[in-house]
Amino acid sequence: MLWLTWRRHRKPALFALAVLGLLAAVVVPTGLAMREKFDGYGLGACRAALGTASMVTQTEAVARCDSLGHQFQREFGNLQFAAVLFVVLPALIGVFFGAPLVAREVEQGTHRLVWTQGVSRLRWALTTFGLTGALTAVPAAAYALGVSWWFEPLVTASTGRLAFLAFDVQGIVPVAYTLFALALGIFAGTYWRRVVPAMALALAGYAVVRIAVEVLARPRYLPAQVRTFSPDGTQTPNPASGDWVLTQSVRDGAGQVVLPKAQIGPCPPGQCTTDPGTTNWLEFQPGDRFWTFQCIEAGIFAVLTAALIYFAIRRVRTIA
Repeated sequence: MLWLTWRRHRKPALFALAVLGLLAAVVVPTGLAMREKFDGYGLGACRAALGTASMVTQTEAVARCDSLGHQFQREFGNLQFAAVLFVVLPALIGVFFGAPLVAREVEQGTHRLVWTQGVSRLRWALTTFGLTGALTAVPAAAYALGVSWWFEPLVTASTGRLAFLAFDVQGIVPVAYTLFALALGIFAGTYWRRVVPAMALALAGYAVVRIAVEVLARPRYLPAQVRTFSPDGTQTPNPASGDWVLTQSVRDGAGQVVLPKAQIGPCPPGQCTTDPGTTNWLEFQPGDRFWTFQCIEAGIFAVLTAALIYFAIRRVRTIA
């Protein structure tokens, strides 16, 4: 059964390896070029000198690091658009590999032959889904490691690892997204037993779940922290901390918003109150929560993946 399953699905597996090879041909040279420039600009040393505290008093050092970061961004910032492709890749796994797994068998009627040759539906489902999942997990892990390495200089020079997009292509969550997309595609194929509608359902479902988790759930995995500091410039947020700023503003002594963004230095004439209680107000998730958030989000998608496979197996056992 394992050998038969491998023979039926070896072409998609080899195609996935070919895609990984093409990605490596792009990621490796550009990644090496970014790291060389990152070190050449002195960004690593500059950020290391700032430490990881959320606030620092070294305003001149912060300004210097920001200037170097902007230079780096001007040269390589366009590569961030390539990260959008890496976000989309797991969805393509679900659409092109997961959805046809059952839907094609039913659409072509071959399931009647497959499931009457001494192999039970349960055994077929467990073997097919298990082997496909294993063949997907290995390249997904390689992809996650490679993209994390490639994206690190861009993230360090700009928003930090917890920010949108940066978080999605680093760590362990890309593997969880990929397996979830595969499971969703399989379930869609058992629900809508034609390949094209199943692919559309898988793509739409993946987009809805990912956006909902990213926008609604992720900022609330742990209670956000709040920090206030004076706009006079004696203290400033540390760009090397990796903190994920959720909201920021200037507030007066009564807590009312005066400006929608934090202000460092004197406020523009006519835009700030003279209230001596005026402060900058930041709501943020600390940068050191990166791996905690990674584990929480990977766990959410692991549970969703298991649930989808369970319901897919149940539906396979009821297909006429």
